[in-house]
Amino acid sequence: MKNNGITEYFEEVETEEEYNGYFCRIPEVITIAIFGSMCGLKNISQIHQWASNDRVREFLKEKFGINHVPCYYWILCMLKMIKTETLNQCFANWVYSVIPENAKDLTISLDGKTICSTIKMEKIESPLHIISAQVCELGLTLAQRCTDDKSNEIPAVQELLKELNIKGHIVVADALNCQKETAEIIVNQKADYLLCVKDNHPNLKKDIEDFVRDISLQNTMHSVSKIEQGHGRIEKRTAYVTSDIGWLQQRKEWKNLKCIGAIHTEFTTKKGTSSEWHYYISSRSLTAEELLHHARMEWSVEAMHWILDVHFEEDWCRIENKAVQQSLNMFRKAAVNLVKQFKTRNNSNQAISHIMLGCLLDSNMILRVVGHNHLLIKLDMCDILNALNSDQRG
Repeated sequence: MKNNGITEYFEEVETEEEYNGYFCRIPEVITIAIFGSMCGLKNISQIHQWASNDRVREFLKEKFGINHVPCYYWILCMLKMIKTETLNQCFANWVYSVIPENAKDLTISLDGKTICSTIKMEKIESPLHIISAQVCELGLTLAQRCTDDKSNEIPAVQELLKELNIKGHIVVADALNCQKETAEIIVNQKADYLLCVKDNHPNLKKDIEDFVRDISLQNTMHSVSKIEQGHGRIEKRTAYVTSDIGWLQQRKEWKNLKCIGAIHTEFTTKKGTSSEWHYYISSRSLTAEELLHHARMEWSVEAMHWILDVHFEEDWCRIENKAVQQSLNMFRKAAVNLVKQFKTRNNSNQAISHIMLGCLLDSNMILRVVGHNHLLIKLDMCDILNALNSDQRG
C-alpha cells in the first residue's frame, strides 16, 4: 500500500463491530470522503458519484493505493460502523502533527454548532450539537466533541479541554463558557484563559463595567484603538486592560485571575453610528494590543461554522444517524484544514470555494493541496504570521 499521509493517521480508527476490510478498508473510505469534501461535495451521494468516475478511480488507485470504490450504501454502512470517539482522536493527532513545534501563544477558540437538520428528525431524540476547538492563527480545527444539545455544552467543553494539549496557549470562549470550573481546567492544563463576561455573571459584569465606564479610572488603564474599513462600514475597536484588580471582590473565585479588560466597538455606516461593549477576564496580564488580537481571533471558529453552512450546506444534511453526521462534519473540517494549509503555504488569497472547484475539475489539484503524497506539511511561523491578516473565510 502506498504512503497516503493522512490515511496513516486514521489507521487507528475503531469500529463498533468487527470488520476485516474486505473490498475496502475504513481508512480508505475516510480518505475518499475527505477528498470528496475537498472538492466541495456536500453529501455521501455526491462523493460516491465523484469517486465512481473512471478518471477519479484511476487517480485514487495510482496515487493512494485505493483499488476499489464502494457503492453508496456500503459507504454509508462503513461510516455507521465507525466509533466516533476514536475518529476524533485520530483527527486531533493529525492536526497536532502539522502545528509547528515552535508555535507559542496561539489562540484556541471554543464554540458549538447545532446541526439544524437533526432538530426535527423523528429517529433522533435530540439535536446533534458539536463543540469545536479552533487554532485561530492557523485557521485549523483541532478537535471536537459532540453533545445531545446546546444545554449540555458547558460540560462537553470542559471534557474536551481536558483532552487537549494547550500548554502555553490562551483559550478564548464566549459568555456561555465563562465558568469557574472551566477556568480552573484551563489553568490546570498550563494554559491561560480569556473569557467574555455577560449577564450570566451579573455582579462580575457590573463591577468591571462600572470600573471601565468611569472616565477617571478608564484613564488609568492601558488602551489602544484600531480602525478597520470594509463591507460598507467603518469599525473602530478600542481595548482597555488593567492588572490593578485588588478591589475586585470576585477575583479569588477565578483561578489565577490577573487582569480585566473591555472592548468598545463603534460601527459607522450610511445609516448612522452604533456601538457596543464587551467585558473580559483573563489569567494572563494582557496588553491592550493582546486583548484586541485574542478577542478578534475568537471569530475564527464562527468563520469555520459559516463555511460548513454555506459551502457544504451542512444544515440540510438529511442522514438520520448521528454517528454518520458527526463523521461527515469531521471530514469537512479536515478538507477545510487542508485547503487552509495550502493557502498559507502558497501565501494565496484565492477563495476556498475556488480551490475546491479546482480539485473537482482536476484531480492533480488535490495532490497540490495535500502537498503531493504528503498531507503532513508543517507550517513555519513565518507562514503563519503572513496569514494572520488574511480573511479566514477566504
